[in-house]
Amino acid sequence: MTNIILTGFPRVGKTTAIMKFLEKTKKKCSGFYTEEIKNQYGRREGFKVVGISTGKEGTLAHINVESFRKVGKYFVDFEGFEAVALPEMEMEKKVDLVIIDEIGKMELFSSKFKFQLMHNLNLGNVLATITKKGGGNYVELLKKRADIELIEITKKNRDEVVKE
Repeated sequence: MTNIILTGFPRVGKTTAIMKFLEKTKKKCSGFYTEEIKNQYGRREGFKVVGISTGKEGTLAHINVESFRKVGKYFVDFEGFEAVALPEMEMEKKVDLVIIDEIGKMELFSSKFKFQLMHNLNLGNVLATITKKGGGNYVELLKKRADIELIEITKKNRDEVVKE
């Protein structure tokens, strides 16, 4: 099976495409998606990770987390991210598809995540989103794997991509 990875610029609709797919699919899925954490004034303070099969939530990154890894103004919460993402990704034998939203700079700080990601990709049961730019050589090598169909989402094609 070929893995499908959606790419595109920030805020183009990659996560929305994943959520629409989950609403419509009859496949049994596990994995995770990410959401913004906003304060009472609507300003983004971080990102949370949500387990697809469990609904469990954890913090991916936040302005008020203590961490030695930082992306922009956000500190990466390894424990919060790994506690939700890794068990969901390890369910590959119990599900049809593992959803990974997203393969980005924050997530790639986790070596455990990278190991499990490679395992899932080798099995060929992944639908993921990946950063369009940044992430370094690791991201570029992932995009060039022979078992990946890389689909770029734009504002013009995002509704059609979900239908496919």
